[in-house]
Amino acid sequence: MLSLKMQAEMRLGLLGGLGADDDKDTAPDLSGARHAIDMLAMLSEKTRGNLSLEEGRLIENSLTELRFRFVQTAEVVHKEKAQKEKAEKEKAEKEKAQKDQAPAEQIDTPPPDASGSAAGS
Repeated sequence: MLSLKMQAEMRLGLLGGLGADDDKDTAPDLSGARHAIDMLAMLSEKTRGNLSLEEGRLIENSLTELRFRFVQTAEVVHKEKAQKEKAEKEKAEKEKAQKDQAPAEQIDTPPPDASGSAAGS
């Protein structure tokens, strides 16, 4: 039971810094966390009535906490994703505007006339 709890916490990114290859930029594995939480819920359901009061409380409190943390993490992930998409869209629009503006500036400026400078001398 505790190993499933730890697995869900790791996949949610709540236990950062424990692994050798942990990276701050690694996104939480929401699918993996959901699977671990579902497995823990199944374990709770299948063992209902066969657990001591302390064991029952431990598993139910763990499930409650993990579900709450899952929702929090999912909201953060979706918010960051939306912000990133918005920034990329704004950057693309800005680059497009700069590209559209650059040829117009070149058309408005006439090229220097070599024959006009010779005729004026």
